[in-house]
Amino acid sequence: MDQTVRQLGELLLGAVPTALLLATLYFLYTALVHRPLKAVLAERRSRTEGALEKARADIAAAEARTADYEQRLREARLKIFKNLEARRQLATQARSEAAALARARAQEQVKAARAAIEQDKQQAVANLQAEAGRLASEIVRMVLRPVGAASPVGGQ
Repeated sequence: MDQTVRQLGELLLGAVPTALLLATLYFLYTALVHRPLKAVLAERRSRTEGALEKARADIAAAEARTADYEQRLREARLKIFKNLEARRQLATQARSEAAALARARAQEQVKAARAAIEQDKQQAVANLQAEAGRLASEIVRMVLRPVGAASPVGGQ
């Protein structure tokens, strides 16, 4: 067993330079590669996340501008529709006024025509009465004329 312990001691003594070399490599790796790599990866992650956050902010701003544009577009369409409706109402009102004016003119013409017809009727009645009076006096004169003064028959 002595020999095993001695071999084990020699093995451990031979492993000390390897262990020291391994520890030195570990510290050098950590100092030269791992820490700078970790720092670069952290910076890269922060830049990536910053870029993602900036992209999200840009997207949110674009969505806000789009919503604002759509709102202004809706308002402009509403204004156009209101203007069109106002024009339609004005046109309807103008048509109604024109129709009322035409109706009033037609009624005036009908009144004037009725008045003219009434005047013609009264004039015709007056003419007929005058003619009837003249004819009546002519008939009376003819009936009441003396017999001897009658016109000779046969032309004598």
